[in-house]
Amino acid sequence: MIRYIIFDMDGVLVDSENAIRAASIQMFARRGLAVSHADFIPFTGMGENRFIGGVAEKYGISFIPEMKAEAYAIYDEIAGETVVVHDGVRELIVKLKERGYKLAVASAADEVKVRINLRCMGLSAEDFDSIVTGNDVTRHKPDPEVFQIACQNLGGRPEQAAVVEDAVAGCRAAKAAGMLCFGVAGTFDREALKNAGADFVVEKTVDILAVLLSLPQ
Repeated sequence: MIRYIIFDMDGVLVDSENAIRAASIQMFARRGLAVSHADFIPFTGMGENRFIGGVAEKYGISFIPEMKAEAYAIYDEIAGETVVVHDGVRELIVKLKERGYKLAVASAADEVKVRINLRCMGLSAEDFDSIVTGNDVTRHKPDPEVFQIACQNLGGRPEQAAVVEDAVAGCRAAKAAGMLCFGVAGTFDREALKNAGADFVVEKTVDILAVLLSLPQ
């Protein structure tokens, strides 16, 4: 019986990939390096250290923390206009809470980015029972640590939890944690998510409610 829903943030509750890519491209440009949106795709869902660091390594430069701090500062400035909140997710959160589910956000992104995204949604950390970010883990997806911590914070067992993910690394992490996994097609296609272990693949995040209601209660 599923009683705990753990949401990834980027690509699931909001679409912020273009925003963080744009911020990171501006950051690299200020450092004299021209990079493209496509450069970031292999590092999606792995946390900003790898997201930015992987691109830096591709171009032969060393990642330093100041790169991420600068990218986040730019992101904060442009988020209001560039972060897209997925249709119906606020209403979905309300419906799930009304049905007694405990909710968590478990994101590879740093806390500062998660809080900016929540602000864009018109929500805060208090609207969830647990918030786990990249600052809370030592190992990033596809390692299951972030989901394991979220489940522990909710007071549940892995078999009682469902993860909602849009990235291959996240789906692999969810299954490694022993949890049900919803893949949201978009960042990656349906086949890639299924191959990564997703139990169900939906077109939109809000579609998980119908599937949840069809499961044994």
